[in-house]
Amino acid sequence: QAQLVESGGGSVQAGGSLTLSCADSGLTISRRCMAWFRQTPGKEREGVATIDTAGPTNYDDSVKGRFTISRDFYKQILYLRMNSLKPEDTAMYYCASSGSWFAPCPLTTDTYTVWGQGTQVTVSS
Repeated sequence: QAQLVESGGGSVQAGGSLTLSCADSGLTISRRCMAWFRQTPGKEREGVATIDTAGPTNYDDSVKGRFTISRDFYKQILYLRMNSLKPEDTAMYYCASSGSWFAPCPLTTDTYTVWGQGTQVTVSS
């Protein structure tokens, strides 16, 4: 069974940086979408960034220029480098895999079938 396990969350001050990691035990051969989502209480889970296993990335406008999604295919780890963090970035962050490929990789939850347990990111003013 494919599993995604996030780590790297924590508490930082506004303007700081964090790097989230997601260990992927699933298939690495098939082309598919990988993504980071975030969710706060009372809100729907929203897409943050996606990466096609072929390379192309997609970002929500709220994080463009600040966050970078990448993947180490040899170590099977998905990363989210978060710079210039803002209090509104505070959320539970989840990594996800589509299982199948979509073009472009969307920022919608229904695209993804495998999810991690989440890691909390808290940004203080």
